[in-house]
Amino acid sequence: MLIKIKNKLISLIQLLLVFIYIIFEELAWEAIAKPIYNAIHSLKILQKLEEKLQRVSPFIILSFFLLLLITVEVVGIYAGVLFVSGHVLLGLAIYIGKIPIAAFTFWLFRVTEDKLMHFKWFKWLYTKIMNGITWLKTNQTYLKMMKKLKVIKASLKSWRSRIFGTKPSPFNLKIKQIYHTIKRIFRK
Repeated sequence: MLIKIKNKLISLIQLLLVFIYIIFEELAWEAIAKPIYNAIHSLKILQKLEEKLQRVSPFIILSFFLLLLITVEVVGIYAGVLFVSGHVLLGLAIYIGKIPIAAFTFWLFRVTEDKLMHFKWFKWLYTKIMNGITWLKTNQTYLKMMKKLKVIKASLKSWRSRIFGTKPSPFNLKIKQIYHTIKRIFRK
């Protein structure tokens, strides 16, 4: 009896971890943060900053990275607390507001990764986190949920194209035009 309860509790925890990871991976990262990260990465001013960062002390980079990372995580937790406590719109707005900072933090990690890995404790922690993510992604619960999510995404796309057609909306076209104009300005 006790083993059954333990197994059900472990399964519930796995399901919760997978669900949270999928929400953050699919919604927050893929839909919002990744495009912002790509935009940040393509800015010429940050390419110059990237060159300068290679001459900065690993201790300064680590301090700045940790400051950004901790800030982003605390803001994310605060947004979650607001969301759960009934302040859904405020929690959502705060969470969405932190995404550009999170994307910048991820960019900073990617361009200074070799310097950050000089710290053995950091490398150890990073390895453990990546192993955890790998474990999560090979978990049967994750694989089943991703399969279902793929079906849901396909049906939503099909539904959207039946309702709105396949032609992009004028609003989306205008947003893309503004984005490309801003991108050209920063490349000069």
